[in-house]
Amino acid sequence: MSHSGDRPTVDPDRQRGALPDRPGLSDGAPLSVRLGPVDLRVFEAALAPLRAWSDPRFFGLDNIPDSGPVLLVANHNLLGLIDAPLLMPEVLRSRGRLIRGLAENLLISVPGVRHVLHYYGSVRGTRENCRTLLEQGEVVIVFPGGGREAIRRKGEKYALRWEGRTGFARMAIECGAPIVPVGMIGIDDAYDIIADKDDALLRPLRALVGALGIHTELTPPLLRGVGLTPIPRPERFYFSAGTPIDPGPWRETTDIEEAAGQLAQVVEKALREELTYLFAERDRDRGRTLSGRLRELLPV
Repeated sequence: MSHSGDRPTVDPDRQRGALPDRPGLSDGAPLSVRLGPVDLRVFEAALAPLRAWSDPRFFGLDNIPDSGPVLLVANHNLLGLIDAPLLMPEVLRSRGRLIRGLAENLLISVPGVRHVLHYYGSVRGTRENCRTLLEQGEVVIVFPGGGREAIRRKGEKYALRWEGRTGFARMAIECGAPIVPVGMIGIDDAYDIIADKDDALLRPLRALVGALGIHTELTPPLLRGVGLTPIPRPERFYFSAGTPIDPGPWRETTDIEEAAGQLAQVVEKALREELTYLFAERDRDRGRTLSGRLRELLPV
């Protein structure tokens, strides 16, 4: 594992360009997206408070190939949308590659939100969109645990809930895309779950979620961060990209389902190893908390 080096990431001669839409991506999403310097600065400015609060550390980003299709397979942490956005500008800056996200249908269905997601490269999370992007040689990130892994219950800290999902592995086999396991930790340490979907306290919220047509399993928990507030505790976030897994050995199979199941198990094991590595880094890090980081700044 190692920190990645700096390298050019954006075209200085153009702000942003998108190739004309082609068949394959839904909702009018551009097939190719290029972010210019101003776009990157705007994105990083929006993330600046979170970055300053969490002071993230990144390991192994040089494991992400600098060309060709790549499938990043990551774990969802609590709520799913807090820590993951920090990965995109770091990979763009260090590897020169824009991560294409697969967004939830609920988000893509909102016109204003859909526009922003498309602008920064995300598309509706369908198998067809994923295949199209990989065939175009893009970097795509997937979270096999889905929303259920992000909407945690008490006692599920950093739990992987893939529940037999193998679609991502099948996609990698069909497209010949290497899989890079990406571990992320930090946000689950920044919150305590006071009540989850199964608590009577959240019965009204559970009913509202169901009335909106959303599966009640995705009822968000009641959280506590700093004191009794929803502000996350200033725990450091950690990210690690592991060694790429070549789907080649599984491409000659006559049983794609069996092959996908085997590859998914290999990837899950690799991701667990990345998480174990990050837990060790966290536990030895004197700057894990804000107070620890401030102490490091004081003269000895």
